[in-house]
Amino acid sequence: MTGLLRQYIKQCRGAVAAWALCAGIFGVVSWLYGLPGEAVLYALGLCLLAGCVLLGAGLRRSYIRRQERLTAWEGLPLAASLPEADALEGADFRAMALSLQRDYSALMTRRATERQESQDYYTAWVHQIKTPIAVMQLRLQGEDTPESLALRSELFRISQYVEMALCYARLEGGTRDLVIRSCDLDDIIRQAVRKYAPQFVAKRLSLRYEPVQAQALTDEKWLLFILEQLLDNAVKYTPAGAVTITVETGPVVHIADTGIGIAPEDVPRIFEKGFTGYNGRLDKKSTGLGLYLSRQAAERLGHRLTAASVPGRGSVFTLDLQREALDTRE
Repeated sequence: MTGLLRQYIKQCRGAVAAWALCAGIFGVVSWLYGLPGEAVLYALGLCLLAGCVLLGAGLRRSYIRRQERLTAWEGLPLAASLPEADALEGADFRAMALSLQRDYSALMTRRATERQESQDYYTAWVHQIKTPIAVMQLRLQGEDTPESLALRSELFRISQYVEMALCYARLEGGTRDLVIRSCDLDDIIRQAVRKYAPQFVAKRLSLRYEPVQAQALTDEKWLLFILEQLLDNAVKYTPAGAVTITVETGPVVHIADTGIGIAPEDVPRIFEKGFTGYNGRLDKKSTGLGLYLSRQAAERLGHRLTAASVPGRGSVFTLDLQREALDTRE
């Protein structure tokens, strides 16, 4: 309020100066004509009182208009209208603000359309590319040569990259594709394990998992995506040993491996977009997107994904499925 009063007085300094000038002229003329001083002071007092009343009314009106502008500002750029201006300069600024508002709304509409078109394209592309991948997998299924096994492994990686591209488009575009319900956690984990079973066999890794009777309030498809990315990361960086999946009350899922581990300085950044770290530089095929997308998906679901690691001894990824605030960004 003090700042508004200062600004208002500064704004009205011209009117105050004009009033003081008129009062001075009135006083001088009255003195030259020999008018009684008491009458002159009485008239000046009435003028001063009227001026204070008008200034007070103007200050109140400025305060109300300022509150209206602040309210409209909070709703910009989506506010339907702005408060009327009480001066020519204010009217000009209001017209400019409304013009910028229209331009911004048109830009947001165009961006939303382009984003939707891009997501539709990625979705169609993924479904189209899955067909030749499935055909190649079927053609190689009957063969049991080292070459066919290697090709099946590479086709699996291609398939995972395709799914990652689709999930990236959906997450970056603000997906609404969430169906939150009570899900059988054991069933979701088994789906991820079955999908990666050939990769465990190919690398001769053992998988340790004891079935659990646990329910999780989540989205089955996106939780499956997170678990698959964590298993993919475990298989990729575990040259020998085992991957262990455990579930604690909460529920909380732990995926531990006996792989090469993560450098201590890289652990705080492994969920950043495009960050590959020391291990990623060793593996030239690393994209730095898998863990980033997993963290983003977990946040959308209201879950918490963290990691701990000891170089040379392995890593543990913890997915806390206890619900936090659901991310509803669009």
